[in-house]
Amino acid sequence: MAFADGSAPPPDWAAGPAVSRAPEPDPEADPRTRGQEPDPHDWARQIVLRQLTAAPRSRSQLAQALRKKDCPDDVATAVLDRMEEVGLVDDEAYAGMLVRSQQAGRGLATRALRQELRRKGVDDETAAAALADVDRHSEEERARQLVAKKMRTMHGLEPVVQTRRLAGMLARKGYDAELTMRVVREAVREAPEHRRD
Repeated sequence: MAFADGSAPPPDWAAGPAVSRAPEPDPEADPRTRGQEPDPHDWARQIVLRQLTAAPRSRSQLAQALRKKDCPDDVATAVLDRMEEVGLVDDEAYAGMLVRSQQAGRGLATRALRQELRRKGVDDETAAAALADVDRHSEEERARQLVAKKMRTMHGLEPVVQTRRLAGMLARKGYDAELTMRVVREAVREAPEHRRD
C-alpha cells in the first residue's frame, strides 16, 4: 500500500494508534512490593484497618487475617493489643452487634447465636455476656413470626407435613425443642384450613 504521493507508510502504520496501558496495580498497597523495607507494625496496622473498614470483625478473625499475610505472631499481638486499647477492636461490642443483627435479620435463637459467635472466634465468656441480654419472651415471639410467615407458603399441605417442616426450620435457627413444638402445634392447629366448623 502507498500514499497518494507514492511514498510508503511507516511499518507500524496499519497497526493503528498506540494503546496506552494502565499501570500495574500495587497489590494491596503492600510496602513489601515497593522495594523498601516496611515497618512490620505499620504494615500489620494497615491490614487490620482494611479488614475493619470492610466489616466489623472479632480479634480472632483479625489475627487470622494477619496470619494469612505471614505477619509474625509477636507483631500481630502488639498491633491487636494497641487496637484494643484505642477501642478499634472490641469483642464485647462486636458480640453484642452480631447477636442483635442475627436476631433481627435471620431470627436466630440463643443456641444458633452461640454457635455463630464461636465460629467468629468470640470466647465463651464474652459470648455468654452478649447472650445474657436475649429475652426469652422476645425469642418466643420471633419463633411465632417465623412460623406465621412460613405457614403462608404451605397452604394445602397435610398438618403432619407442615409440622415437620416448621419444626425443622426452627431447629435450624437454634430454637429449643419444647418451644418449637409448642409454637408449631399451636400454629398448625389454629390455621384456618385445619379448623373444624
